[in-house]
Amino acid sequence: MASVHSPQTTCNAEPLLALSSQLLLVVVPNRNSCTARLQRFFRTDLSADWQAMGEAVPVSLGRSGLAWGRQADVGWEGAVKREGDGCAPAGVFPITALFGYAAPDSPFARALKLPYLCATHNLKAIDDPGSVHYNRIVDQTLVAKPDWSSCEDMLRTDLRYAVGAVVGYNAAPPVPGAGSCIFLHVWASEGVATAGCTAMSLADMTEIAQWLDGSAAPLLVQLPQAEYEGLRKAWCLPSPLA
Repeated sequence: MASVHSPQTTCNAEPLLALSSQLLLVVVPNRNSCTARLQRFFRTDLSADWQAMGEAVPVSLGRSGLAWGRQADVGWEGAVKREGDGCAPAGVFPITALFGYAAPDSPFARALKLPYLCATHNLKAIDDPGSVHYNRIVDQTLVAKPDWSSCEDMLRTDLRYAVGAVVGYNAAPPVPGAGSCIFLHVWASEGVATAGCTAMSLADMTEIAQWLDGSAAPLLVQLPQAEYEGLRKAWCLPSPLA
């Protein structure tokens, strides 16, 4: 198969939340914010209260702030995520895989608890809305006729993708132009915004990657403060830490 990874997403946050016991929570003051803090939460069973894990860590978001992901339940007029808009998606999204520069048989990769994609020169994240592989991570050697005009190299010359996670946004099936290749990854430096991903230090990204567990159905919850407070009780979400 040409497609290495096809993340899943949702049209309703509540079923995802009901089955999850790991959250990465990012709450921003307003939708134009491009920096925030990320707090991990877990619960011992699906009926238990959420508990904070570790300290909140600084993260960088899209240079244009947040826009509602296309399959979110709620939103505000005129702020829907689009390809190339520089916005990180707001909503609730599964974390479906990890990736990085470490070899698949390395102690680091073997200890991970989510599917792992080893970055190679042939591993590409397709961001061309005209491609049938849009919003897919593919091994181009397995594609008989590549049809994309743009893509991201998963094996970079910097550390941005040294370790990261795939956010299940705009998939199953992807809508062309609704946004693609949303990741958690290593930032350029603190305070430097991204093209739409959520980025952090190498140390923090590494620790989070090692913590994430597929059996816990981990989620990224990423929302502006006002919307988070309006949805928190209905969605049984934790209170952000001060």
